[in-house]
Amino acid sequence: MKRNLKIVFMGTPDFAVSSLRAIVEKGYNVVGVITAPDRPAGRGRKIQQSAVKTYAVSQGIKIQQPTNLKNENFIEELRSLHANVQVVVAFRMLPKVVWQMPKYGTFNLHASLLPNYRGAAPINWAIINGEKKTGVTTFFIDEKIDTGEIILKKKVKIKKKENAGNLHDRLRIVGSELVIDTLELIEKGNVRTKVQLSNKKLKEAPKLNKENCRIDWSASRRDIYNKVRGLNPHPGAWSVLINGEDELKVKIYACRKMKEDHDHLLGTVVNENNRLKVAVRKGYILIEEIQLPGKRKMDTKSLLNGFQLSREVKML
Repeated sequence: MKRNLKIVFMGTPDFAVSSLRAIVEKGYNVVGVITAPDRPAGRGRKIQQSAVKTYAVSQGIKIQQPTNLKNENFIEELRSLHANVQVVVAFRMLPKVVWQMPKYGTFNLHASLLPNYRGAAPINWAIINGEKKTGVTTFFIDEKIDTGEIILKKKVKIKKKENAGNLHDRLRIVGSELVIDTLELIEKGNVRTKVQLSNKKLKEAPKLNKENCRIDWSASRRDIYNKVRGLNPHPGAWSVLINGEDELKVKIYACRKMKEDHDHLLGTVVNENNRLKVAVRKGYILIEEIQLPGKRKMDTKSLLNGFQLSREVKML
């Protein structure tokens, strides 16, 4: 006999919308949506609502936007929804009182093949580390981050030239399908979980920051190339461009690897036939898309049309 599911969905960005939409379109009873509070965003600092809120409003679903997930009023409102399962996609860490609430548990969709790439940026780190495959996992939430018992997994091949944005868009669709598969198992009472193994060799996916997004020009061509595509479109791999007396923080969004002998110092920028090449070990990184401070992204040819390079230019 099928269980009658009453679902609370928790999520914030575009990645989560695909799963919520799949749940709604499958006809499940979504009794509430929990998402981030509206916040100022963009250059104008206009107040914007989350992508999940925008979709939930369009569907007439009850919405809560707590700033504190332990707040007693929020907890009581959540209880009043009488949900028996909670689905979490790209949200924040939940207190025990929240994830323990529903009868059939709270499960999370994570964009990696757990237990590898636990953490905030699994899609980026899979590409940065040169993985050939990744995937999505659903698991029941417990006290720690991304460590709960696994319900389902699905593998996805990473394409050779794929960047983080492309992979994100593919994984959110595959992930939404896995969320539906997981709900169907819960609905039928057929869930068989698997405990996650833990060892020192597991790869992690820590939050991206200024330090780990900087390009190291002494790294291999392959590692630099993977870092650039793994951080495209957000937050972008960056470097300091020394152009005469100017020091500019630039972001590099697309590049190619070139195997070629040279005697340049690492980081030397070579302007050749309207192409910008950066000297690295055993070759060059050919910059294809770059962004100067306060400017929009542009291809190299557009940059060279309006930007004067000094005789000696280098990346640090």
